[in-house]
Amino acid sequence: MSARYSKHHGLGNDFIVTLTDSLPLDAVDRAVALCDRRTGIGADGLIIGIERPDRKVVMRLLNSDGSPAALSGNGLRCFAQAVAINRGVPHLELDVDTPAGVRHCSVMATDDKNTVVATVDMGVVCPGPDPDVDDLMDAVGPSVGMVKRWETGDIGNPHVVCEVDDPFEVDLAVAGPALEAHFEEGANVHFVAVTGFNELTVRVWERGAGITKACGTGATVAAQLFHNWDLVGPKVVVRMPGGDALVDLAGPLTLTGPATHIADFEVPDA
Repeated sequence: MSARYSKHHGLGNDFIVTLTDSLPLDAVDRAVALCDRRTGIGADGLIIGIERPDRKVVMRLLNSDGSPAALSGNGLRCFAQAVAINRGVPHLELDVDTPAGVRHCSVMATDDKNTVVATVDMGVVCPGPDPDVDDLMDAVGPSVGMVKRWETGDIGNPHVVCEVDDPFEVDLAVAGPALEAHFEEGANVHFVAVTGFNELTVRVWERGAGITKACGTGATVAAQLFHNWDLVGPKVVVRMPGGDALVDLAGPLTLTGPATHIADFEVPDA
């Protein structure tokens, strides 16, 4: 027997997706094994989709280290594409049950048969966790660079957003884990700059995955916080190393960007 999987990426944030009828008991072990970039297929996370008889779907995401994530904007788009492919349809309106709540996804085909554009409901950005120190920047020292201001936000997973002049001047491999270490349950860390009219540039350190090319929830939280600081308007282009996403803060909070199907494969059961 073997299990079927597909691999997708959203702006370089890559995921392995499997659609099944129940959550595997060895899900954590599967995530660690499959996501390993040397001995497995390689990915930032494993998404397990459970299709119910009423055609509603449940999505569960495990990071590459096996830890759970309540929500991923890029992962949600990739998952919606996988469901559309499984159903054999070019366009799809889909409600997805995640640990962060039900999220609506709209999938539209493009001229590239392997790529769709998806708009996903991201919920609400709430205040994030407090660090375990009084002054976070003093605690981590100069490795984070010159931070103008910072704030935390939560959108089903926790984020630390730091405004800097140039995100690419930050030693992300040092500053990311240094900041994350001061949060009891960890956090995604983002270094962000305003680089144009209603435009942000973001570099990402993700809890459970490390440096990634993009983070959909992080893009959304960064856009909301920078809007709260009166630095951008309600529609924000977020530029990340993997590409651009659009965050719309007017009305329901949504994230729009591509999802690309890379390959299908099977893995024999152990």
